[in-house]
Amino acid sequence: MAKHKGRAWHSRLLAAALGVTALAAATSVWTAQADTTGQPKGGDSSAAAEEQPVKKVAAEIAHASEAGPRGVNITIDDGPDPVWTPQVLRLLKDEGVKATFCMVGTQAKAYPDLVKKVVADGHRLCNHTVSHDTTMDTKSEAYQSQQILDAERMIIEASGGVRSQYYRAPGGAFTPYSRHLAASHGMRPLGWNVDTKDFEHPGADTMVATVKREISNGPTVLFHDAGGERSETVEALREVLPWLREQGYSFGFPVR
Repeated sequence: MAKHKGRAWHSRLLAAALGVTALAAATSVWTAQADTTGQPKGGDSSAAAEEQPVKKVAAEIAHASEAGPRGVNITIDDGPDPVWTPQVLRLLKDEGVKATFCMVGTQAKAYPDLVKKVVADGHRLCNHTVSHDTTMDTKSEAYQSQQILDAERMIIEASGGVRSQYYRAPGGAFTPYSRHLAASHGMRPLGWNVDTKDFEHPGADTMVATVKREISNGPTVLFHDAGGERSETVEALREVLPWLREQGYSFGFPVR
């Protein structure tokens, strides 16, 4: 999510997360690598995931697509949300598109069935921290670690053992420390090239126009399925996904 988004959503998430992060600060975090579908190797439980070894990935922020030079990465942030995530999932299924869902830890903990549904539909998971604090880059390394690793634990538990393959800093608030920490736990830092600014509610037509105008900047497109009313996002996706395919683009996942 872009850093200049309003603080109301962040404040609510931060309040909800305070108790969880405080309790989990000293907890060892489970780390294991998921395969290319996002499913855990050798089991579907969080206990099995805990025993899996982790393969370190690159710490540079990823923008490219595994689908190649005409690939597009659709990324969906801040969920899951009980109203909007199911609508986004239905639309993606109808269009035959796989996406990367950047999940906030407290949201994943609150809606584990939706996390499992995202995985079952063949999408990938991305760690978007516990409480979506867009000022993380001004905080201590201990705080950054807590936000990233506690969120990973929540996502693993919610998914039944599936790990995040990416880490996206809230508002792009990456630091060298957070990038290398995530990479050491198998999560490639994930940026974006096209920001639809759907959190500003500019209208579906404006969002579609933004994608059409800026897709030449790079393949990773940012949408949201939580943090507010997202009917415009659903409508924009409904229009822009067929358009991208008509232009000769294919849909894939960010490089790892």
